[in-house]
Amino acid sequence: MRIGELSRRTGVPTRMLRYYEEQDLLHPQRADNGYRHYPDSAVHRVRQIRGLLDSGLTTEIIRRILPFLDGPGKIHLHPECLTPELAGLLEAEAERIQERIDCLSRNRDAIHAYLAAVREVRT
Repeated sequence: MRIGELSRRTGVPTRMLRYYEEQDLLHPQRADNGYRHYPDSAVHRVRQIRGLLDSGLTTEIIRRILPFLDGPGKIHLHPECLTPELAGLLEAEAERIQERIDCLSRNRDAIHAYLAAVREVRT
């Protein structure tokens, strides 16, 4: 499929798909006319990239772990992925994400408390 179809199927703009390619996250084949051609599996790969980005991971970390993610919910453990450096990076990212979750939870609780106070005043 060409880039426009991949964009339609994933909801990711073509500009962002080109960025993923620049970041070495996607690897389309090139036709003689220079057009990118993506396999059907690219739909899953783009969704996977989006999910990892949405969780707060950087493209650098995604590039390093993407080869070890086979499919939805599957992790292919390979000796290259078991380096102390990568484990440390992932531990730091997990901690950073947890800090964001904690902050979001506090903000949510504050909003609920504010809403409760507003509703109490109204009645």
